[in-house]
Amino acid sequence: MATRRSDRSASGGSYQLKLKLRHPNCWMTEVTLENDGRLLVSAVYTGEGNVTAHVVVHANTDAAVADLVAAARRSVHTDSVTEMQPRDEFSLASRPIGKATRGLLVEFDPEGSIHDAIVSKGFLPQEPLRMRDGYEYWTVAVDKPRDRLQAALDAIASENDAEITVRRIATRGSVGGGDADLPTLSDRQREMFELARERGYYEWPRNVSAADLAEEVGVAKATVLEHLRKAEAKLLAP
Repeated sequence: MATRRSDRSASGGSYQLKLKLRHPNCWMTEVTLENDGRLLVSAVYTGEGNVTAHVVVHANTDAAVADLVAAARRSVHTDSVTEMQPRDEFSLASRPIGKATRGLLVEFDPEGSIHDAIVSKGFLPQEPLRMRDGYEYWTVAVDKPRDRLQAALDAIASENDAEITVRRIATRGSVGGGDADLPTLSDRQREMFELARERGYYEWPRNVSAADLAEEVGVAKATVLEHLRKAEAKLLAP
């Protein structure tokens, strides 16, 4: 168990946090670590004795998606994996970037979920949960004094044997700098913008080109540039 420290302040307020985490017995961590492809979780329902998640699997190829779905079905941490028809999937506007996608309903044991532990400490999800490379990526809102945020995250980490890293923290409603809140971007714009930033597209000189990003996510260069143009216009708007 490990938790990295974020900068602290005694002031109160309402904050948005971007978290990177992983914890034991998580089928989503397992399958994304061992396979190409990513997961987007739009909803989580806790019932009697199990958890049901609405998940979109996405990757650059149909084969990669099929491999990830097969891994989810084989996992000892899933009880059932049901493929959904396209008409049953959530809004097409929220679909992630990628050539291939499949919608799933997955039932699994509550021990494999950290959702209730996070929500019970006052961290409320603002966006669909994203999974890639064996990690969960959360965007949450919280109304706590900033000096108490780390203690709450430490408690979650300790109680769930989890590793939690604060990637970004911002006062809700603020936009700018390294702590930019991105509330106005669509899922596709946000995904492309964050990938571009992670890969060094905005460094000088650039570490990657738009063509490199396009090849990575399996779309046309023009599509990448359009997502980035719209994202930049929104973030830089007065």
